[in-house]
Amino acid sequence: MIYLLLSILSSSIIFVVFKLFKRFEVNTLQAIIFNYFIACSVGYFGFIEDANISEIPSKPWFYGTLILGLLFIIVFNLAAITTQRSGLSVVSVATKMSVAIPVLFGILYFNESTGILKVLGIILALIAVYLSSIKAKTGIAIKKKNLIYPILVFIGSGLIDTLIKFIESGYVNKTDVALFSSTIFSVAGTIGILVLIFQGINGKLRITGRNILGGIALGIPNFFSIYFLVMALRNKGFESSTIFTINNVAIVLVSTILGIILFKEKLITKNWIGIILAIISILMVANS
Repeated sequence: MIYLLLSILSSSIIFVVFKLFKRFEVNTLQAIIFNYFIACSVGYFGFIEDANISEIPSKPWFYGTLILGLLFIIVFNLAAITTQRSGLSVVSVATKMSVAIPVLFGILYFNESTGILKVLGIILALIAVYLSSIKAKTGIAIKKKNLIYPILVFIGSGLIDTLIKFIESGYVNKTDVALFSSTIFSVAGTIGILVLIFQGINGKLRITGRNILGGIALGIPNFFSIYFLVMALRNKGFESSTIFTINNVAIVLVSTILGIILFKEKLITKNWIGIILAIISILMVANS
C-alpha cells in the first residue's frame, strides 16, 4: 500500500508543477521533453546498479517500452489539442475516466474479482472523477468536430496503463523495475527531441532556462509516479483493477485539495459531491 500512496503523491505533485508552468510562463512542450530525460536520469543514476545499456534491447520488455514511449508523446499532444479546443476539464475527465480500460482488462484478462461492492465502487469512482473535474456549472460542452480528440485521449491514456500492467506482469523482473521505467522515459525523450529538431528547422524553437528548470521540476516526480505504480502493481495483496481505480480517483481527490490549499481554487457544489463520492468509492474498492 505504501507504493500506491507514494505513486498518488508523486502524480499529485505533477499537477502542482503543471499549474506553476502557467504562472512562470514555461513552455509546456519543451518542459515535457526535458522532463523525460530527467526522469530517465533519476532512475538510471538513483536506482540502477551495474546496468549495461547495451543489454537493454535484449530485455523481454524493451519493445513494450518503445510503444509506451511513443504513446506518451502522442497522448500528450492530443491532450494539448483537446485543451485548446475544448478546455482543461475535458482533458481531465478523459484522462482519469480512462481507468475503465485497464480495470476491464484486469477483470477480463487476469480474471480479477467482480464482487458487487467492487463494481459499485468502480462505477462510483467514475462518477466522482467526472463531478470533481468539472469546474463550470453547465458541465462539459464539446463541439462535434472536436469530439475525436478527447476520445483519443481516453483510449491512449487507458492503453498506457493497460500496457504497463501487461508488460510488468509478464516480462519485468523485480530488479528491472527502475530500468524498465527509465527506458520508457528515454524513448519518449528521444522522440521528443525529434519534435524539437523539427521546430528548430522551422524556426519555432526557443529554449530558455525556465523551460529546462520546469523539466527538472516535472521529471523527478514523474519518474516516481511510474516507478511506484509499477511497484504497487507487483503487490499480490491488491488486484490491478483495484490499484488503478484507487490510484486515479485518489489523484483527482488529492489534486483538488492541493488546488484549494495552494492556488485558492473555488469549487462548486458538484465538485464537493465528487470529492465525497471519491472517498466513498476508494473505501468500497479497497475493502472489496
